Amino acid sequence: MSRIGLLFVVGAAVLWGTTGTTQALAPAGATPLAVAGVRVVFGGATLLAIAFTSKLFSTRPPAIPLLLLSGSVAFHQIAFFAAVERTGVAVGTVVTIGSSPVAAGILGLLVHRDRPGRRWYGATFLAVLGCVLLGTARGAVTVDPLGILLALAAGAGYALYTVVSKSLLETQHPGAVVALSFGGAALVMLPVLLSQDLAWILEARGAAAAAWLSLATVGVAYSLFGRGLALVSAGTAVTLTLSEPVVAALLGVAVLGEPLPVASLVGIALVFAGLAYLGADARLSARQLVARES
Repeated sequence: MSRIGLLFVVGAAVLWGTTGTTQALAPAGATPLAVAGVRVVFGGATLLAIAFTSKLFSTRPPAIPLLLLSGSVAFHQIAFFAAVERTGVAVGTVVTIGSSPVAAGILGLLVHRDRPGRRWYGATFLAVLGCVLLGTARGAVTVDPLGILLALAAGAGYALYTVVSKSLLETQHPGAVVALSFGGAALVMLPVLLSQDLAWILEARGAAAAAWLSLATVGVAYSLFGRGLALVSAGTAVTLTLSEPVVAALLGVAVLGEPLPVASLVGIALVFAGLAYLGADARLSARQLVARES
């Protein structure tokens, strides 16, 4: 496991964690579905433009994995927001985020024969438990069976994207993989975007929010994620992204003045403990490599 790979993935998660605060600061009309459309469509177009101008497409990618990539990105977005509508933000987010590392670990084992180490199990348990506390600490939650299934499907879609990306990274530049996946997803999400009220984008705050959502939380974030994924396993990468809700919670307190219950503080501590425990693998691997070379 590469320490720089860990940093790339966590850096991506930090940028993803700014999405909720950006939406809250945007003008009225920036609904979750509109935000998802802006991120995927504008972000996908940006990534494709960068990839073409930088000549990142070294070889032609196989069609079926490419379709799986594009479909999983769009499916994850649609299933997630459908789950939130059915069962609420707290439960929908917790189930999606909490199930994705497990799904990625299983798919990684089946596709890449990446058997998770003992540290991964412990780190994932701590981080998922922390996310559950973060998501449910602020009051009553609504549990809807169909909403739970949709959230599980959203988590599986994200895991599928990660595992298929890992396969394509063997022959493609990380920037090309991300650009192709989001370019295809942008075509799927374009009708969704056009069905939303986009007047808010014409305001100064709305334009700034749209630019940040597409350039930072997709363009830069997924570029970092692709580079990190080339250096760590799919299961490890998805577990590391559990730092996203921690960033979102801290920004909510610092920027939006939201309260932070004790249970949320415990949740943040558990996520940090899980990530630190997982990161210890990279430090141990680096020491072992130095010892062998010396």
